[in-house]
Amino acid sequence: MRFPLLLLGTAIAASATAAPRGFTVEDLVRMERVGNPVLSPDATRVVYTVRTTDMDKNRGNTQLYLLDLRAPKAAPVRLTQAAASSSDPEWSPHGDAIYFLSGRSGSSQVWRLPLSGGEAAKVTDLPLDVDSFHLSPQGDRLLFSMAVFRDCADLACTKKRLDDKAKEKASGKVYDKLFVRHWDTWADGRNNVLYSAPIDATGKVSAQPVSLSGMLDGDAPSKPFGDNGEYRFSPDGKTVAFSIRIAGRTEAWSTNFDVYTVPATGGTPQNLTADNLAWDSKATYSPDGKTLAYVAMTKPTFEADRFHLVLLDVASGKKRTVADNWDRSIADFRWAPDSKTILATADDVGQHSLFSIDTASGKVTALTGKGSVGGFDVVKDTVVMSRASLSSGAQLYKFKLGASGDKAEQLTRLNEAALADVKFGEYEQFSFTGANGDTVYGHVMKPWNAQPGQKYPIAFLVHGGPQGSFGNSWSYRWNPQTYAGAGYATVFIDFHGSTGYGQKFTDSISGDWGGKPLEDLQKGLAAAVQKFPWLDRENSCALGASYGGFMMNWIQGNWSDGFKCIVNHDGVFDTRGMAYATEELWFTEWENGGPYYDVPQLHEKFNPALTVKHWKTPMLVVQGDLDFRIPTAQGLGAFTALQRRGIPSKLLFFPDENHWVLKPANSVLWHHTVIDWLDTYIKKK
Repeated sequence: MRFPLLLLGTAIAASATAAPRGFTVEDLVRMERVGNPVLSPDATRVVYTVRTTDMDKNRGNTQLYLLDLRAPKAAPVRLTQAAASSSDPEWSPHGDAIYFLSGRSGSSQVWRLPLSGGEAAKVTDLPLDVDSFHLSPQGDRLLFSMAVFRDCADLACTKKRLDDKAKEKASGKVYDKLFVRHWDTWADGRNNVLYSAPIDATGKVSAQPVSLSGMLDGDAPSKPFGDNGEYRFSPDGKTVAFSIRIAGRTEAWSTNFDVYTVPATGGTPQNLTADNLAWDSKATYSPDGKTLAYVAMTKPTFEADRFHLVLLDVASGKKRTVADNWDRSIADFRWAPDSKTILATADDVGQHSLFSIDTASGKVTALTGKGSVGGFDVVKDTVVMSRASLSSGAQLYKFKLGASGDKAEQLTRLNEAALADVKFGEYEQFSFTGANGDTVYGHVMKPWNAQPGQKYPIAFLVHGGPQGSFGNSWSYRWNPQTYAGAGYATVFIDFHGSTGYGQKFTDSISGDWGGKPLEDLQKGLAAAVQKFPWLDRENSCALGASYGGFMMNWIQGNWSDGFKCIVNHDGVFDTRGMAYATEELWFTEWENGGPYYDVPQLHEKFNPALTVKHWKTPMLVVQGDLDFRIPTAQGLGAFTALQRRGIPSKLLFFPDENHWVLKPANSVLWHHTVIDWLDTYIKKK
């Protein structure tokens, strides 16, 4: 097969004399998005995905690209051409082929693309969708996950049961335990199960797959966001390590994931972390096979506890925690080739940085500073990472181990032509004294067309989580540049409860949702206005989703003179209703000190529904009907309260969206509706 060259971001560039313009939601939705880089075994090439958006079909499409790192300023080569998406690339052991997932045959299967020429060929041809996979280090075995009925003897049984169910006229479902629904999907009785199968001489999986995790009552990988980072081969290909939470009747209020190992050819899984009742996950063998690293929390039922790094000696089973004094929670990690160093990402004071951890001494060294590092890979002495910021979507960069990632060579230049005439809003991080006298951080961003001596209306953004961060990163949902492009200044605060400032700071929001965070928001906005004279405090609107949406409802009753308008997206309105209707009970129970029936007074302490009498600010309410985290009744409750009080209000309802607005057309509608709401109340006429 002949590979055509395609320069990424090949939109028609604006002429050099074109007038600058602001960034729009249409720009945001149409942007190409780079995926995680995967280095070849000899570190000479990198394969990655690029997602484009088909506005006519109202969906994204993902394809594979290859970059030769030996050639200066090499042009990316597009590897896949099918109409269906291709994703999750992995290299063959000899670097002569790429394995990937694609639905080009009508179902999601594993394919193999030889780099010497020729078309991609199926590796699996199974009756069910393959959801994720890993190729063994020797290339002779495939590890993959599928959703199956665990009581079925084979895959054909699950397929037949699904087909029979589709023919039934009755639509009712009967449940006898939680989860009945999770994130945006009603339970249908299937579990994610890990399977293993040999690859024969023809390069295909022809034998009946062997279940590795099906005897355990749980999902491997986890739902709803688990992936192949939750399971790995050992370097010799003989053992598989994976994480799973035993469901039983406690799944909806348990975070007790454990790390198991099992022979790759099948056997009884062995629990390595039964002594820890909190979260253990992402177990990965060192290249020499002597050590198994994983991340672990220490507080059961707390999903935002700090992820520590734990090393387990494979021969003795002895465990030790590494870099315990480094007060950051690890998001992702990779072993360096020497089996003595681990590269890890973590939130850090408004950035999401890449760090190097010496496993012997626990010494932690920052490899990057400003910006947000996403996916990364390390082979030999080469590191390739994706990195974004508040003024740029993710691009790929390359640097050598031991060097500074801040001086990395940029490899991709997606969207540069399409955005050549865009002027982004300038931004700056600042700090102030917040609740308890603690130092709290935030960011401000100017409108794209800011002029000296002018004041600009404020979009005051409040992040969700609540254990999250609005830092120096790029988002395809809540992006400050869309407000800067519409002529607004933005202010966003990492209030008490945010991540990247130490676990004590993160913990401080639990049981205090309307306390210290509200004080930080009030003091942070005041500090920003004092420090940056271009902020027009008299014309400001508050916006937030999830916990940020809760804060919008809380502001209505507790800072009712603070803003001229409010936008509440999927926010908690009634804490009692939330306690009994949300799916992941561990979240609301931890945040409020236990189940509602045990401590109703703690749940009611910060209940926005009790403050409706004080509401008076015009509010736009946004709700996705597939949001089972903060169910539809919460958004309807807030809108009903506003209407009953006679407060100017609108409801934007999406029957086909979950906690996030993901479909391109819906995203465009969402952004324009929100900007129009701001324009109505705070834009200077």
